[in-house]
Amino acid sequence: SDGTRRAVWILAALEIVHHGVRENDTEPIVLEGKCLVVCDSNPADWKSSSSPLGISVRAANSKVAFSAVRSNNHEPSEMSNKTRIIYFDQVLVNIGNYFTLESVFLCPRKGIYSFNFHVIKVYQSQTIQVNLMLNGKPVISAFAGDKDVTREAATNGVLLHLNKEDKVYLKLEKGNLVGGWQYSTFSGFLVFPL
Repeated sequence: SDGTRRAVWILAALEIVHHGVRENDTEPIVLEGKCLVVCDSNPADWKSSSSPLGISVRAANSKVAFSAVRSNNHEPSEMSNKTRIIYFDQVLVNIGNYFTLESVFLCPRKGIYSFNFHVIKVYQSQTIQVNLMLNGKPVISAFAGDKDVTREAATNGVLLHLNKEDKVYLKLEKGNLVGGWQYSTFSGFLVFPL
């Protein structure tokens, strides 16, 4: 019909115009007049897909973020003493619910993720080493060891390429957190899915 031919012609014209000005997938496209929206009836669950115009489309459930804090100065729990995983008792943000009660981030999908941590040692002369662990292996470390201060922090951050079901957590590799680690933080978020 004439309506179908007109819609195909409009989509083809927009495709030509769109490819002529597109620098990357994040550049907005401004269209004037009436538009026809074409939806995929069989979308991939979370993966990126492209419309007939070549526009990158991402599902709304691609949002993943967490931020946790140690809210008090209690001594390390039995769990922390055995595994040396640094435990955070207050979760401030947990979009997607991928940060567990055991203070482990369980990756829901392949992508690039950002992580940062700030672990405070209090009133001790012993140096601490904190590792950010990926599936049981250290990726980055941070140290705090000044003997002349009452509080000092081991701080670091990194971007990681993760796969679904990867586990990320903080481990106290050396030293101890006797005296507590109140105000320590651990945060992460999905930068973009792959």
